[in-house]
Amino acid sequence: MKTQKVISVALMLALGGFLFGYDIAMISGTTSQLEEVFQLSKFSLGFTVAIALIGTIIGTIIIGKPVDQFGRRKMLIFLSGLFALSTLGSALSPVWGVFLFFRFLTGILLGCISVVTPMFIAEISPAAIRGRLVLMNQFNVVTAIFLAYVINYFIAGAVAEGSWRFMIGVEFIPAFAFFLFLFRVPDSPRWMAMNNRKDDAIAIFTRIGAENPKAEVKLILDSIKSQENTGHSKLFGKENRLAVTIAILIAAFNQLAGINAIIYYAPRIFEMAGLGQNASLLQSISIGITNLLFTIVALFLIDRFGRKTLLMIGSVGMVFFLSMLSKAFFTNNFSEFGGYGIMIYLMGFIAFFAFSQGAVLWVVLSEIFPQKVRAQGQALGSFTHWIMAAAISWSFPVFANMPSIGGGPSFAFFALMMVFHFFFAWKVLPETKGKSLEEIQEEMGTKKS
Repeated sequence: MKTQKVISVALMLALGGFLFGYDIAMISGTTSQLEEVFQLSKFSLGFTVAIALIGTIIGTIIIGKPVDQFGRRKMLIFLSGLFALSTLGSALSPVWGVFLFFRFLTGILLGCISVVTPMFIAEISPAAIRGRLVLMNQFNVVTAIFLAYVINYFIAGAVAEGSWRFMIGVEFIPAFAFFLFLFRVPDSPRWMAMNNRKDDAIAIFTRIGAENPKAEVKLILDSIKSQENTGHSKLFGKENRLAVTIAILIAAFNQLAGINAIIYYAPRIFEMAGLGQNASLLQSISIGITNLLFTIVALFLIDRFGRKTLLMIGSVGMVFFLSMLSKAFFTNNFSEFGGYGIMIYLMGFIAFFAFSQGAVLWVVLSEIFPQKVRAQGQALGSFTHWIMAAAISWSFPVFANMPSIGGGPSFAFFALMMVFHFFFAWKVLPETKGKSLEEIQEEMGTKKS
């Protein structure tokens, strides 16, 4: 049997994160042209952009059972192939209604992929490097966000008319590459074991270089049997109460940091601070680079210092920089650091977010649930994340523009949430660094809430 290094398998699977990040950022370069081509009102334009996010939320809800029934690999092959076609459908749409249909479909597929990919990577990864390998998915997300801005810039300069079609259509290339790569990866050995395919599970562990494949499979089967005997096979059973609580809270806190408000509305934040278009362009580039660099930092730290430590350090840094942003808006003083205070505070926030919450969220979600309900648990966390993302993204400009509220209280609220997040990471979240998925389940089983 052909052998593969588990790292190479994880890298191929992490292309799913690249699709997600690219699509999120790419659409921002098309909005003005979409408004003109389809003659959209501001409300219709907002709906056109938001419909993929709505699809993403739906995708996280519907994927749990199919991925358990048909397997991680088969579902990703189906999802990636359909995604490649949906990108072409969006790029070639002749009318607005057709464009909406394909963007909605794209969102559903992205929601599904965002659930399956980190879970799949976690299930094939050795405990010692699992955090780093799952984090490769998030690294690809932020890399793709940065590359999407760059590619949009060059396409806009090279194509005089209809450049939006090329911006969307170029996404077919990584999507089709992902589709092809998936035929070279094995399915999850833990999914095989869960479906009574012991020999196949042993063969896959052997293929990816596990030290003791038979012992790995025995540990998984024993854990699954224990889960069934104690009620862990039901997501909302009392035995999984702690895991469900952690999933909802860590996903909610991820968005209560205000990350989407800052990513989506950074130009508007600079306008509120009295800065012009040049500063807005600079912040887009600087925030993208900062996000990428500190995600790389997290790759080297997450399996060395652990999930809790990164989250706690990140909380302290985010509280500080969000408080400085709040202070600047409360005092209406934007002259710090030669007028670049807001820029520095935003970059500081992004840095601490990227190597803490941005890095840890998907790793923790892929680790804390028992095998029988891992797909459903991952879906629950992803659903919570995107519901909160929609709520924060839609409410921030409303509250920030209210004369009675504005930027000061808005950023102060995010800072307060990160204070609560610090205590959540310190007191509630278990440390999963260096432990097998089965060891994590055994420890969490003794910490019922």
